[in-house]
Amino acid sequence: MDGGNIEIRVNKQVLGKVPLLNLEGVVTFGRAGASPALMNECMKSLIPITFLSPSGSLMGRVIGVTNGNVVLRKKQYQVSEDNQKSGLIARNFIIGKIYNQRWMLERATRDHALVINTQQFKLASSQLQEVIQQLLSEEDIDTIRGIEGNAATLYYGLFDQLILQQKKEFQFHGRNRRPPLDKVNALLSFAYTLLAHDVSAALETVGLDSYVGFMHQDRPGRMSLALDLMEELRGVYADRFVIRLINKKIVNAKDFQKKENGAVLLHEDGRKKFIEEWQQRKQDKIVHPYLNEKISWGLVPYTQAMLLARFLRGDLDEYPPFLWK
Repeated sequence: MDGGNIEIRVNKQVLGKVPLLNLEGVVTFGRAGASPALMNECMKSLIPITFLSPSGSLMGRVIGVTNGNVVLRKKQYQVSEDNQKSGLIARNFIIGKIYNQRWMLERATRDHALVINTQQFKLASSQLQEVIQQLLSEEDIDTIRGIEGNAATLYYGLFDQLILQQKKEFQFHGRNRRPPLDKVNALLSFAYTLLAHDVSAALETVGLDSYVGFMHQDRPGRMSLALDLMEELRGVYADRFVIRLINKKIVNAKDFQKKENGAVLLHEDGRKKFIEEWQQRKQDKIVHPYLNEKISWGLVPYTQAMLLARFLRGDLDEYPPFLWK
């Protein structure tokens, strides 16, 4: 820290300075460290510091004292122990996810009819709509998880056709992770990690516990509620971002490295490009489909976290998922 600025140093040489007031979070990779002074200032300002491994796996987070309402958290814990109430919230998370994935397929059918199999896309869209109708009357969490898994198979079965450029280098044959084994999965996993970080920070900001969820099972170190809430944002927030990076040729094959264990990862320059584009994307303006107000994409996780908190407090009759239009 230097006069309210974060100093970035490599081998004791200062490469740059960034005002702390301009930051919403700090993400480090590999062996990069953070001074006690920086941690102290970030904790005071409730700016989370996230430590990731070189592969993008979460190693830990540092965040200051949460200013949340203990009554809100107690309500969250009570609901998480009630399968029926948890099922109602989980259902809306997954309805939002499938609705947005269906919207992506519909848009691809409209915009790229000459280069995709429109019959396959229309059939999948129709099937996803049937899944949404099925979910509207479902409350059992295990059933909801099963339905979500089937819908994901439909969606990812067409994902490769959404990749229109650099087809030789970027092919998708299904999700794989821990570690990702191809370039597309490397990008998806990295995007999901950053999205989970943003969602977790948003949940903590509104006073919720990001580790106690309603759909993902509680495990030590797992941000279950962050994983829950980000479900509806995976497609329109992360997947579209990855597809854009490939189709606009912002990333290419030279941005990746392959490890001895078969893991495919972005190297340092590739990560820099990815994060720069991610931050720029968060500045884009949209009209929130529920609030009908103009906000930046970067505020969507916070807005959904706020709506979830309002529902748990009893201010809303139902949690409104993010249904992109």
